[in-house]
Amino acid sequence: MNLTEAFWIFVMLSALQPIVRQKLLELHRMRTLARFEQKRESRVIALVHRQETMSLLGFPLMRYIDVHDSEEVLRAIKLTDPEVPLDLLVHTPGGLVLAAGQIAKALRRHPGKVTVFVPHYAMSGGTLIALAADEIVMDPNAVLGPVDPQVGQSPAASILSVLQRKAPNEIDDQTLILADVAQKAVRQLEATVRELLVVRMPEDRAAALALKLSSGTWTHDYAISAEEAKSLGLPVSTDMPAEVYEFMELFPQPTRAHPSVEYSPLPHRGRQGRASG
Repeated sequence: MNLTEAFWIFVMLSALQPIVRQKLLELHRMRTLARFEQKRESRVIALVHRQETMSLLGFPLMRYIDVHDSEEVLRAIKLTDPEVPLDLLVHTPGGLVLAAGQIAKALRRHPGKVTVFVPHYAMSGGTLIALAADEIVMDPNAVLGPVDPQVGQSPAASILSVLQRKAPNEIDDQTLILADVAQKAVRQLEATVRELLVVRMPEDRAAALALKLSSGTWTHDYAISAEEAKSLGLPVSTDMPAEVYEFMELFPQPTRAHPSVEYSPLPHRGRQGRASG
């Protein structure tokens, strides 16, 4: 073998390495989910949106809940017997209301127990999905978020506030059109949330919480902790299984020249419980 052949073999192997690494990661994920399913005797579905080392032209891709996600989740639910519990692992910044609403309503219709696991965050549409669960298992530091709709680049509630602050003759036609769409979006999402909650709590409490979550009480990125979620009446537990953390470790982020966070990946315990090894 001459140097030219060796060079091209090196180039080919370098090009294939990310693909092979990605396939090995996917295989490891499936094995982890299979072990979790055996332990829980359930169907486990993961809805995880994170950047990975493989990206388009070297630029990391941001992902959100879309109709492809809802199609896949709905197919997984369809393949599950009615009496089999559903476990949904959710890690997402949110996404399309249409897609998240489809998933949430499909979970609500499932006769078996539905558990949503939130290891880090499930914002916006992710919270909408969590509201359909019989139990929401959150890491003590994980967060949910408000589900108030966004119209274009602005919160619907903020657009509606313009109508209260200005006289009708001071508002341009485009803003009036956006306000009309915003009003419908808030009303529709409030009805969806109330429909999900009324199974778990009295109708008056479900209506009040639906209004609070969907009407712009907080900013859209407000973090609802596990403690606050409990105080709102949601069925929250903080008993997170170790398999969930193990699964989340299988989503490496894009490689950087210098990592932002560094630490020794070993458990550190007190003198009475020093870790072996």
